Formats: sequence, C-alpha cells, structure tokens
Amino acid sequence: MSNRSFFEKLHARLDLEAGLTLGAFIEEAGDQTFGLLVLLLSLPSLIPGVNVPLALLGGLALIGLGLQMMLGSGKPALPLRLKNQSLHKGKIKEALAAFERQLDRLPSGSRRPLNRRWIGLWVTWTAFLLFLPVLLPFGNILPAAALCLLGAALMEERPLWGWLGIVGSLGVTTYFGYSFDVVLKSLHHLFDWLRAVK
Repeated sequence: MSNRSFFEKLHARLDLEAGLTLGAFIEEAGDQTFGLLVLLLSLPSLIPGVNVPLALLGGLALIGLGLQMMLGSGKPALPLRLKNQSLHKGKIKEALAAFERQLDRLPSGSRRPLNRRWIGLWVTWTAFLLFLPVLLPFGNILPAAALCLLGAALMEERPLWGWLGIVGSLGVTTYFGYSFDVVLKSLHHLFDWLRAVK
C-alpha cells in the first residue's frame, strides 16, 4: 500500500476505541478536518443496504460543508447532533478498506496543497447529486465515490485525486442528465415530501 499516513491513523483510531463519534475524529484531524469530514460523510453511501437513507443525510451535511469551504471557513461548523453521531466501526472500516484498494490502483501524483474554495465548489455540487433521491442504478454510490476522492485529495494533498474526483462528478452529472426525466420526477417527490413535512 502506498504511503498514506492519515489513512493509517484512521484505521488505528477505529481499532482503538468503540463507540467513536464523528466529533472525536474532528478534534484530532487538525488541518485535515475538511478532507476527513468529506470522506467520512461520503463513505456510508458506498455501503449497500444503508446507502439510500444515509445518502440523503450525508448529502445535506456535505452541501453545508462544501459551502463553508467555498466561503473560506477555517474550521467546519457542524451541528452538535452530527458531532455526537457514533461511527459504525465495522462498516466504516470495511468501506474504508475497499476505497483504499481502489486508491491503490490510481496514480497518486505529487503532494501539493489544494485550493479549498475550488474543491468546496465541487463538493457542494456532487453532494447535491448525492442528496437527490434518484432511483437509478448506482445513483448514490457514484457521487459518493467522487466525494470520497475529493475528501482523500484534501486529506493527503493529492491534486491528481482531486481532478479525478471532479471528472467523476462530471460523469455523474452527465449520467443524471441522460436520465433527466427520472431526476425531475425524483425532485417532484422531494418537494412534495418537504411540503408534507411543513
């Protein structure tokens, strides 16, 4: 496996403590907080069986996170309820290991700090695609995978991974665009649900 120290820290931290919360990870992440949050909030949407309901919540949280990055926030602001959310160690480690295996197949390129505002723009857009309740094959998994790449790029300062995440986001946009009728119907259902909640 390539040298990715923060990924090793993630695995070690998950092994160390049961009932670990998202807030505990945030406190230890330092400058890598935004990348870590993008990755951790996207990973559950890669897990079959839980990805559909979690995509809605994760997408909404990631939209807020992306907007904060675009506005140049130094540190992410998250609701206390989300910070207190426990991470399912087994499922997160499983998804993290699967994602790392895919990363190992990709060229890593040189390390260089990324433009956080620029990445924030793509996180916001891709999170919106994740948030859409679209009934398409891989409709949640594809935007989540692109978001994981953007999060990993921020964490490990790998611009090449960032560009791959952007290309993935453009691919998902094209895929949704070809299925515009389905997306439109999904949006109508979402607005009807929001009106019912009010």
